[in-house]
Amino acid sequence: MSNVIEFNPERRGTRRRTSAASRAIPVPRGAHLQQCLESWQLSLESANKADKTIRSYTDVAGMFITYLTDNSLPCDAEGVQAEHVRAFLVRERHRTSEASADVCFRNLRVWFNWMCSDEIAERTSPSPVLKADRPNVTKKAKKYITEDEQRRLLATARSNSFEDRRDLALMMVLYDSGPRASGIMGVRYTPRDPESNDVDIRGRRLRIRLKGGDEHWLPLGSKAAQALDRYLRARSAHSKALTSPWLWLGIQGINTSHFSPEGLRDMLVRRGALAGIVDKVTPHRYRGTAAHELLKAGAGKEVVQRVLGWKTAEMVEHYTDALADERAREVHARLSPGDRL
Repeated sequence: MSNVIEFNPERRGTRRRTSAASRAIPVPRGAHLQQCLESWQLSLESANKADKTIRSYTDVAGMFITYLTDNSLPCDAEGVQAEHVRAFLVRERHRTSEASADVCFRNLRVWFNWMCSDEIAERTSPSPVLKADRPNVTKKAKKYITEDEQRRLLATARSNSFEDRRDLALMMVLYDSGPRASGIMGVRYTPRDPESNDVDIRGRRLRIRLKGGDEHWLPLGSKAAQALDRYLRARSAHSKALTSPWLWLGIQGINTSHFSPEGLRDMLVRRGALAGIVDKVTPHRYRGTAAHELLKAGAGKEVVQRVLGWKTAEMVEHYTDALADERAREVHARLSPGDRL
């Protein structure tokens, strides 16, 4: 008796049985998203993106992978569909806020555009992150530093002490040109080495590093340059003046050879409290303020973009749109048709 069982694929009634659990598992069609995430992170690092930017991108991508896995949804480059992204964004909106969901949308859009690019080609179909699914974020009025607030802030640093000279110079530069905290605090002062020296008092400019590492000469007005020059004279008497390559020096703590971005933020909060300013004073508020004041004074958007070191003109709109109506009212006051009768 033969032990061989004949297999006839055409035999009626023959059917492959699968369990409900196996049918629920999506069959991958492309590279797993976790592998794509690791490759994307390497690509971002190779492009010299800022650490904070990379963390934001990869954190959102990791959250999306976890969401897909927890809900037994496709977790490969080809299998993700628009409805999966849409459901994730809705979940994030209810879990946190519209603004947070919008960050997720923008970061996922960058990631899938990278996967869909000709160079990477991990996804052959269009990106599942659709423009129509972008969360509708309610715009909130941005808080700027008014002229009155700036005068009150400067009034808290009018003495001849090292700390007051330093803080006044910093607040003048921030109000004048709006650099990022990491940019202004990363300025080097090495007058004996012109190659590394970022301070050009005669040229009224500072060399800073932008997001991503590009160098940018930040222009200074005459009053900001005078405040900086006054600080440099006080700096020359500091115990770390000859050994530290950094422009901004501290007066307390472990490392007085470098006044850090965190120290700058703490200083502004303290000065704001002394000045009686209710809203928290931050370097970011100064950034928008400088752009707004330049536009109000008549500078074109391209000029503002170049002064602040932005890559695109859209950033000018992002930082200054909230006060566009105020600028329009001031222009109307000068050009009023009724007043010209």
